[in-house]
Amino acid sequence: MERFERLDAVAAPIAATNVNTDQIIPARFLRKPRSGGLAPYLFHDLRFDDQGRERPDFVLNRPQYREAKIIVANRNFACGSSREYAVLALLHFGIRAVIAPSFGDIFFNNCFENGVLPVVMNEAACGALRTTLEAKPGVHVIVDLGAELVTDPDQMTHAFTVDPFRKHCLREGINELDFTLGYREKIATFEARQDARPWLR
Repeated sequence: MERFERLDAVAAPIAATNVNTDQIIPARFLRKPRSGGLAPYLFHDLRFDDQGRERPDFVLNRPQYREAKIIVANRNFACGSSREYAVLALLHFGIRAVIAPSFGDIFFNNCFENGVLPVVMNEAACGALRTTLEAKPGVHVIVDLGAELVTDPDQMTHAFTVDPFRKHCLREGINELDFTLGYREKIATFEARQDARPWLR
């Protein structure tokens, strides 16, 4: 998993509320391999028409936002069914951070396990930031995990908070499993001690 420290990148606004995981990646693509090839299916039915042609009005199809690595969304982003592929599709497309007033709980947790930072900011701040991004397509937003600050294109800063353990893991580029495996020697030592205590089995 790639480390996350500070991201200075193009941000794309998505104003719709309650964007669900089936919109992020439709269920029919969930049999595709996980190994880096999910980008074409991100927002598939919003990005493409029935003939597979790009819809020019969809934000990620507009030239100024094609290289976006940050999405500024609306409330309850990625609600609906549980699917890790929703995070993976964003990641494979190049998205490393999503800023929104609120998230679907399972999606929120899956983000940390895959190297995507979900940033919770209040609704007014998110709305103002989306308005700026729509007025100035292609401008950059800075997401600084260490400082827990978002800097908008007008150089205004917005604080956010991240659980310290999750912050540590993102900065190290590890998920919970990787963190646990970092203690494999201590775990092996503990298990060896148990072998000498058969009455505990």
